[in-house]
Amino acid sequence: MQENKEVYYMIVVGAAIIENEHGQILIARRRKGKSQAGMWEFPGGKIEVGETAEDCLKRELLEEMNIEITPYAYFGVNDHHYGSTHIRLIAYQAAFVSGEITLVDHDEYRWISSDELKEFTFAPADIPFVVMLEEGK
Repeated sequence: MQENKEVYYMIVVGAAIIENEHGQILIARRRKGKSQAGMWEFPGGKIEVGETAEDCLKRELLEEMNIEITPYAYFGVNDHHYGSTHIRLIAYQAAFVSGEITLVDHDEYRWISSDELKEFTFAPADIPFVVMLEEGK
């Protein structure tokens, strides 16, 4: 008798909760053709082998949005399953340092207050962080 074994893949991803000088948070909408297209997220990307989450976020934000950030505080971790893919999303609060936003993996971005978060549809893995921000954590 053969067992049916599902294969799961885990991807470790960094997410940056970036604040500007006005205390607004940067969110970005995933463009068509990407997984979770049309949903909003806190920008970031896959953490490479040997890379810290903070270094990943600096690299990814420079590559994907052409901006420099400084991660300064661990915010939280969320494990989420999209079918057979297990995403471990590690979030850090970060300060916007410099640059003019140029989008690569997203089709829109916004600087918003935490009160405005409820107006956007976020990717499921990001929702626990949205709740934490709404609660002022």
